[in-house]
Amino acid sequence: MEVRKALQSAFRPSAPAFLSAVTALALPLLFSAPNAISQTNPSSVVNPYFGSVTVQPIRDSNQTDNQAVNDQPLKLSLDDAIARGLKNNLGLIEAESGEKTIAGERKQALQEFLPTITLNGDTGYYQHNLAALGFSPSVVARFAKLLPNAPKNFPSITRDDLTEGQISMSQTLFSGPVFAAYKASNAAVKSAYFAKMTARGEVVQQVATVYLRSIAAESDVENAKVLVAQDQLSFDHAHQEHLAGTIANLEELRAKVQLENQQQLLISDQNQLEKDLILLKREIGINPGQQIELTDPAPYSDLAEQTPEELRAVAYKSRQDYQNLQNQLIEYKNIHAAYRSQRWPTLTFSSSWSTETVNGAGTHGVFSAMGTLKLPIFREASLRGQSDASLAQMDAVNAQLSDLRDHIDQQVRAALLDVEAGRKLVEVARSNVDLATRALSDETDRVNAGVDDNLPLVTAQATLASAQTNLVESLYQYNVSKLALARAAGVLEAEYRDYLGR
Repeated sequence: MEVRKALQSAFRPSAPAFLSAVTALALPLLFSAPNAISQTNPSSVVNPYFGSVTVQPIRDSNQTDNQAVNDQPLKLSLDDAIARGLKNNLGLIEAESGEKTIAGERKQALQEFLPTITLNGDTGYYQHNLAALGFSPSVVARFAKLLPNAPKNFPSITRDDLTEGQISMSQTLFSGPVFAAYKASNAAVKSAYFAKMTARGEVVQQVATVYLRSIAAESDVENAKVLVAQDQLSFDHAHQEHLAGTIANLEELRAKVQLENQQQLLISDQNQLEKDLILLKREIGINPGQQIELTDPAPYSDLAEQTPEELRAVAYKSRQDYQNLQNQLIEYKNIHAAYRSQRWPTLTFSSSWSTETVNGAGTHGVFSAMGTLKLPIFREASLRGQSDASLAQMDAVNAQLSDLRDHIDQQVRAALLDVEAGRKLVEVARSNVDLATRALSDETDRVNAGVDDNLPLVTAQATLASAQTNLVESLYQYNVSKLALARAAGVLEAEYRDYLGR
């Protein structure tokens, strides 16, 4: 708001038309939408990256828009999901619209350097009351003495047909504030571009994260189904043995409780999967009622070892938010220069040529050419105040830029730690699944041989279920941490496949 007021004050003396196009270009473009992972209840009302422009599939003429979904599931890979997100995501569409708006305003600002040419023409019938204009009969009589051939009865009401045309041209030849502000507008356009690229990175990260979360949810469902099937077999076996009188009723009850507990987990996992898929479809522009089938499995691969110094150097070159802030600094420097240049003279040139025809009489052209030089004599308090205010704005951006450099270093180091910890957690989780699988197999053999009751078997099944859940979650967190590392380095959109090992 302070920048808008400052620009208005700076440009009022020399280029008021230019002001409306430039003020919008000076607004900061650094801040991006919040991360999707931190939202408890994702909503496009709070975060536009959770919304999209829904692309309706081809529908039958008898279907309504709400029914416009295909019967066959839509096969969707991670690359397809990201491509749809980059095309339809609401947050990115808003960022692209902002870039186009600023680019259009920059073109408007360019007009200050070009000649403005206008053509006017009109024709009409006019009636004039000379008395009302100050030519009363007494005044006319005094003038009549000076004009021997003047008519004695001069009418007070006159009528005439008037046709006139005019072409005019004006151009700013020199204006310090206009030149500096135009440079600021160029920096603002670049800043808007990098803001859009930051939005693209946000879309890639959020879509990939939700896709991976959906894969993890599918794995949870598949694991739960397998355990339900195993528990069903255990319950059937216990029921038959109880009917044969070889085991007590308590053993059958234990098996039934375990089966129903696992069925509850399956229902919960299926519900979570459906909600994750709905969120994914909302982010990439697919009708929420359209069934989709994820075709990519959960990726796993180790990253090549990278040092914080190497990633930090890449981030300083590739991070769009860092380049955005650098262009904002250029923008504010030119705004400060615009204030300082208000002490300079302003030179403009204008010319016009016009012609008039009255009552069909002959025409005569009139030409004018005029140069205007404006020089502020005394506005020192205002000029110094505006200059100091803009300098404070520039210092604030410098401070933000310095802080962002340290923040990038922090993000890179933290992301590297998360990736390494995630890799180790996946290794431990896989080992736990192997051990739990072996333990369950051994315990199943003992129960079938009548050596043990089914209580240790239930415990072994619960241990395996927990180990499988931990593996799915560890693999998901590991992949998410690699996405975060690519985002911290500023290469997410270009290299997410390499970081995920696809």
